[in-house]
Amino acid sequence: MVFAQCLRYIVKQNMGNSGSHCLGIPGGKGPNLVGCIDLMDDHTIQGSFLRLYYPCEQGGKQQQPLWIPRHEYYYGLADFLKYNRKLVDHALSHLYGSYRVPAEWDAPFKSAGKYPLVIFSHGLGAFRTLYSAICIEVASQGFVVAAVEHRDGSASATYYFEEKSKTVNEVGESTSFTIPALPFDQLQQKWLYYKPLKAGEVEFPLRNVQVHQRAEECIRALKLLTHINMGKPVHNVFPLTFDFTKMKDSLNLHKVAIMGHSFGGATVIDSLSKELQFGCGVVLDAWMFPLEDDIYTKVQKPILFINSEKFQWATNILKMKKLDSNTISRKMITIMGTVHQSFPDFTFLTGTFLGRLFQLKGTIDPHIAIDISNKASLAFMQKHLGLEKDFDQWDPLIDGKGEHIIPGTNIHLPLSNSEPNQ
Repeated sequence: MVFAQCLRYIVKQNMGNSGSHCLGIPGGKGPNLVGCIDLMDDHTIQGSFLRLYYPCEQGGKQQQPLWIPRHEYYYGLADFLKYNRKLVDHALSHLYGSYRVPAEWDAPFKSAGKYPLVIFSHGLGAFRTLYSAICIEVASQGFVVAAVEHRDGSASATYYFEEKSKTVNEVGESTSFTIPALPFDQLQQKWLYYKPLKAGEVEFPLRNVQVHQRAEECIRALKLLTHINMGKPVHNVFPLTFDFTKMKDSLNLHKVAIMGHSFGGATVIDSLSKELQFGCGVVLDAWMFPLEDDIYTKVQKPILFINSEKFQWATNILKMKKLDSNTISRKMITIMGTVHQSFPDFTFLTGTFLGRLFQLKGTIDPHIAIDISNKASLAFMQKHLGLEKDFDQWDPLIDGKGEHIIPGTNIHLPLSNSEPNQ
């Protein structure tokens, strides 16, 4: 994806932050204060790992977490970009290391009826924190949002834990048949970095295996939250104070959506083909390449495609249009002046000059672009999850009506079938 190309330029130039004091991840505009925690329910590689965003109680003194939570994520980006780890760590720490996520870390959950649920899937080379602006906005509007960190080799970096006193085999499977809930101080981190293509390796088989694993990880996250909603005990590997019992009966599991960007967009479609509990999908600038052809007929749920103006190409759009239906709502809009990186948080944290130079910003104000995307997403979810909200005020956006929006696509079909490097 273009993410890699953008960061290559930044690392090569080793430039300082040219942004101003105004740079930062935007907070939520909805009526709810947003809290967040990290949740890992099983310390092994088989467990779920996600960042949970949720409406939280007022009045706490919780700290806002760092946007990039560990230096190992910089190392993962370096491996992804095939650059020296120390150079990337220095450059990106200088550019982005001080930014924090505008959500209250480990804040008490706000029990106020039943919240709809959104599962979010990140793009290639990303990880769970890089779409905080979208997740926080949706949570502020009265949703619980679970941003999955994928362990299929498509994240730049992620991790699980090993027991300090035991060995773990190559794929991270414990030699024991039971996985005890161990104290945090008895565990050590095991990092997984981006899995590159081998010399001469055909890309599709790898990406197809990955997209299916990603879908299973999204479904596993849904099942975990289902258990939490039922009041079943949950062990979080991380030593936080968050009281999961307050989430009992707090989720409306008849109103569940799935969202994702780029590779995460393909993950949305695959997940919809596998799990009927997802009521609809919102697909942000999808990379359709990983999906096999027989997936399309298996998807029976409404989908909203929100595309950038500068990323898409004919073959990719034609794959999206295979999902067109006369009976199931399938909508597509394009936001003018946007690029592929108008959806992740980098677009808010880079000054205009560097942002345009490295394709982290389009010509549109990134706050306007994400506002359009978020409002269209909320309106679509209200319509197809049956929410009793006022998001229907933004229904025209779904049909491509309004400033900065193109109904459908700006790509003229048919065009060349060549696919850009992701």
